Amino acid sequence: MAYSHRLATPEDLPSIVEIYNSAIPSRAATCDLEPVTVAARKEWLETSDPERRPVWVGYEADTPHTVTGYLSVEPFLNGRRGYDVTADLAVYLHPDHRGQGQGAYLLREAITHAPKLGIRNLATTIFASNEPSIRLFLSHGFEVWGRLPRVADLDGVVQDVVFVGRSVGE
Repeated sequence: MAYSHRLATPEDLPSIVEIYNSAIPSRAATCDLEPVTVAARKEWLETSDPERRPVWVGYEADTPHTVTGYLSVEPFLNGRRGYDVTADLAVYLHPDHRGQGQGAYLLREAITHAPKLGIRNLATTIFASNEPSIRLFLSHGFEVWGRLPRVADLDGVVQDVVFVGRSVGE
């Protein structure tokens, strides 16, 4: 399947929220325990900066208006300016598009595009039990930068978090 991407628009927000909410019940990809609303995510999208910290939506090449996943480039840690050379990634895919190559496509695009955004390092946190996501990031040159034991409790499911990152520029 051939994928492409574009900047997210306000019209994409319902699809983004639906995709994100689809990951909540598994307790494998997010610490949110309850579904989020479009209204709750509106400010997040409005304050994303296409020139520095974009949100991209992925889609099958022949259906550009059907969002099948998204990648957001977020401020690292607490967003202090000294951390601007590092970005935190989030990748979420529609359930029908997981394991189909879209995550790899979006990640490759982020790695390629990062230097144009002034980013030298990409990082993310992944639950240690989420082996497919860990494999995806490691296969794209990310390394384990640390492990945070038992830092998440998802309705009694205690999770370690693996911190992965890679350099993408000078």
